[in-house]
Amino acid sequence: MDDKGRLSRLTSLLRRRGIVLPSFEIYGGVSGLVDYGPVGARIKRRVVNSWIEHWGNVPNVVEIDSPTITPESVLVASGHVGEFNDKMSECKSCGGTFRSDHLLDGLHENPDSLDSSELDDLISKMGVKCPSCGSQDWLGASAMNLMFKTSIGAMGGSRSAFMRPETAQGMFMLYPALYRHFRQRLPFGAMQTGKGYRNEISPRQGMIRLREFNMAELEYFIDPENPPTTDLSRWKRTIHMLPDPDGPHPNEVDMPIEEAFETGIVRHPTVAWFLAMTMQFLEDVGVEPSKVRFRQHASSEMAHYASDCWDCELSGEHGWIEVVGIANRTCHDLESHEKYSKSGLLKGWRNFETPVKESREVLKPEGSVIGPAFRERASDVSTALSELKDIPESLPFTLSLADGTTVEIEEGMVARVLQETVVSGEYFIPHVIEPAFGIDRIIWHILDHNYLELEKEGDEYAILTLEPALAPYDLAVLPLFAKNGMDVMARQVLERVSSISGTIAEIDTSRSIGRRYARADEIGVPWAVTIDHQSLDDGAVTLRRRDDQKQVRVDVDALIESINSNSLQSLF
Repeated sequence: MDDKGRLSRLTSLLRRRGIVLPSFEIYGGVSGLVDYGPVGARIKRRVVNSWIEHWGNVPNVVEIDSPTITPESVLVASGHVGEFNDKMSECKSCGGTFRSDHLLDGLHENPDSLDSSELDDLISKMGVKCPSCGSQDWLGASAMNLMFKTSIGAMGGSRSAFMRPETAQGMFMLYPALYRHFRQRLPFGAMQTGKGYRNEISPRQGMIRLREFNMAELEYFIDPENPPTTDLSRWKRTIHMLPDPDGPHPNEVDMPIEEAFETGIVRHPTVAWFLAMTMQFLEDVGVEPSKVRFRQHASSEMAHYASDCWDCELSGEHGWIEVVGIANRTCHDLESHEKYSKSGLLKGWRNFETPVKESREVLKPEGSVIGPAFRERASDVSTALSELKDIPESLPFTLSLADGTTVEIEEGMVARVLQETVVSGEYFIPHVIEPAFGIDRIIWHILDHNYLELEKEGDEYAILTLEPALAPYDLAVLPLFAKNGMDVMARQVLERVSSISGTIAEIDTSRSIGRRYARADEIGVPWAVTIDHQSLDDGAVTLRRRDDQKQVRVDVDALIESINSNSLQSLF
């Protein structure tokens, strides 16, 4: 079958069968928004559940759920308000606006790393034409913040907020609760799935670039001086990697993840572990392994706070597309929120192997002077003196109290003494390793990689070879005819199958049996059960396997037992 129209045929199938469709289509649609129909929503739910189960098997990872509305102060601290921008170029002729780096696709190896003047120069030099009208007359590139702004509360006392551009900040906000949950012991992780929002300048490529999208992220908090030990040897599969072109290993390689870490291509053991776990997840949900690669960020594109970043990219109808980002974010996020919030709650504690004796100068309050001088505030003054980190060289000096007020400490109020203490450990800001998954992009590539076009008896035939765990239905029940008792038996079989925990089945009675097989195949249903005239006599049904269309006759009780034990394959 001709591959040139494969993308349009796949897209048509997704719309026709209620998998993925344009949103608000009767009103003309909205670019960058899609609906998952009755079939697609079930596939999406099963992909998300597979992701949660995959990471939930890690003993020290828990699931949380935080709001999608985020106060502005949080996103100021995270850097999103000031830095979460894309460059936008506007056509002078038609007023069309486009992402500046998208206009330079194929003309520069990394256009999103260029600043506004560099983008303008290259757009002019290359004679880039407006995709809408063909003009080459552009206004200068300008920054556009990608977040959707909103407010919390009534107009008079409202508080500025944004729809979250990522789920990560909610997990950083919950760090104190997570630290308590794990009994103040690192490492531990939090995972979250849900919606993210980015006001894309020029959404394109269907599910690849959306304004409202489904995310799945995990924040793994570690002690940088004592990173968790991981056994990388159990992952034998070679992984295709594109290391940092400016690093010591600039060439593409295929090797097991353990070797990639030992040779220094992957710089951190926990990052290596996440690369391997990500590859395993993608294989488990039916992504074609030969269409997976991991690309390491070059030093020129690395985020300023990160020490190592990798993009997992999948190949499909839209070329190589990033679907997962794995980053060692160091202590940037918690440190920034600690600074802006002044909470003092975003730290970890590490014990020293051997306690350390320390001598330091302190200011000891003279009670007979402090008491009469400050009366009811004397206790607060004494506490503030005991917490002083930097001892002033001379008196008087201004002392800040916990309530935000200040007092003057004069000669005679304190005595300088040398205090010896035994220190058993120290506080530190944990580092964070983050894998961030774009669920919609992954679903698109699952559909793309598993969409097959065949010819059967001279007719074109489409099939989705989805992993059974992701199929919208586990089994289709098909009476040969909806009469003469076959429909009654079919519903009895459906009822027994549907009573099995975790099993979802459908019944289809419309049109010929061949057409119903085809309908089940093209949405990925792995098994079909047909009830015919003979079934009424012997209680047996025909079980059909989607991927090779083989059939076997089986007793209904044996069928139910095999579904219960997840062993339908053993019947062939």
